Amino acid sequence: MDSKFTTIALFVILIVVGIVGVFAFVGGEPQEVDAAVVSLAQCLSEKGAVMYGTKTCPYCRAEKLSFGEAFQYITYVECTEEPNRCVDAGVEGVPLWTFTDGTRLEGAQGLEGLARAVNCPYAPKE
Repeated sequence: MDSKFTTIALFVILIVVGIVGVFAFVGGEPQEVDAAVVSLAQCLSEKGAVMYGTKTCPYCRAEKLSFGEAFQYITYVECTEEPNRCVDAGVEGVPLWTFTDGTRLEGAQGLEGLARAVNCPYAPKE
């Protein structure tokens, strides 16, 4: 009887640890969005920004989370779901940002880096 209880207890503990691990891997909640972030996302959208990424890429997740709810203004291509679009765009690594003027930014840029690279105003609240 004790052996059966121990087995069940270990199984439950493994399930709980697995669930916690999945949430830790996926990332936290999106950050609270301020007007500067929304404005930046809209400016990037106006410049034809497209972000290429994958669900498993931690840098992609961090980039998306940095926008919080303002990420809705960004065109995003999930390369695991649309591999042909990524191949056609010449994606060799993610994240990749492309713009209608031909600008390509490889790797995580951060909000300030994106703003500087494509001349979008960004003044985060402090």
